Amino acid sequence: MTESGATLGLVERPAATIEPPGPGTRIASSLRSGRNWQQLGKFCVVGAVGYLVNLAVYEGVRHAGVHYLVAATCSFLVAVTSNYTWNRLWTFREQRGGIAIQGMRFFVVSLVALGANLVVLYLLVSVAGVSKLVAQAIAIVAVTPLNFVGNKLWSFRRAST
Repeated sequence: MTESGATLGLVERPAATIEPPGPGTRIASSLRSGRNWQQLGKFCVVGAVGYLVNLAVYEGVRHAGVHYLVAATCSFLVAVTSNYTWNRLWTFREQRGGIAIQGMRFFVVSLVALGANLVVLYLLVSVAGVSKLVAQAIAIVAVTPLNFVGNKLWSFRRAST
């Protein structure tokens, strides 16, 4: 030690800090993950089946004389049940948690997606003049990214350890 109290040969430096990755880093990492792309692919396959179920039920209910927005709600309920089952068993099977909790979360995310779907459907039919079946097909596709992200990050998120 010298008279000033410093040890010879050592330089004092502030402690290094490790900052958590920012949102941009996390998003970039997620986009590079093959596992995420595989899950998205499975989600889209399940969604494609749900899409066909949704459209078939929608047309059947609508042709029974039910208002198109009510028909969309009915077809949603049938499709969401199918989608939850297949996503739980196949897409996110490694992330299965309690069936009631995941089911409730999946339903909440699906309700948000339904709300977005109904807004897009209404605008396409009422404002843009698109046919009701084509508008429903477009609306389903438009809300799919919202639906996937909500289910990936909340409904089927990995349990904290």
